[in-house]
Amino acid sequence: MDKTTVMKMLDKKGVKYNAYTYGNGEAMSGVDVAKLLGQDENQVFKTLVTTSKSGKNYVFVIPSPKELDLKKAAKAVGEKNVEMLKSKDLLPLTGYVHGGCSPIGMKKFFTTTIDKSAENFDTIIFSAGKIGYQVEMSLADLAKMIRFTTNDVTV
Repeated sequence: MDKTTVMKMLDKKGVKYNAYTYGNGEAMSGVDVAKLLGQDENQVFKTLVTTSKSGKNYVFVIPSPKELDLKKAAKAVGEKNVEMLKSKDLLPLTGYVHGGCSPIGMKKFFTTTIDKSAENFDTIIFSAGKIGYQVEMSLADLAKMIRFTTNDVTV
């Protein structure tokens, strides 16, 4: 398996992870990825990027079958409101394409909130930064790579 930039970053820091590949290079929902990998869909997380009126961007990592609650998300990051970043702005801002966005290895670090439900699992699974690639790791290991808080941010 080819290693993504995210996997190389994890290797460099000596962080433990499991890697998975799936599909034919086309973006698919996290729920479909979970089915394909035989995983609990609530353990497979998607990475969403938002923007606020103040011009700041925020990253939210939530279970794939859930929706981001924009009111809870804004409250979690101390903003009046946040909205989803437009798809066309994702690549220039983060270096990632829609369907292959990872909380690790963005062009610059953004305040990151992971849905509190992640604490119910020993590990969570999320994009390895490229469509068709996922990594699985514990929150403790993820904390060695990025700063994040956990909060209830889903509907």
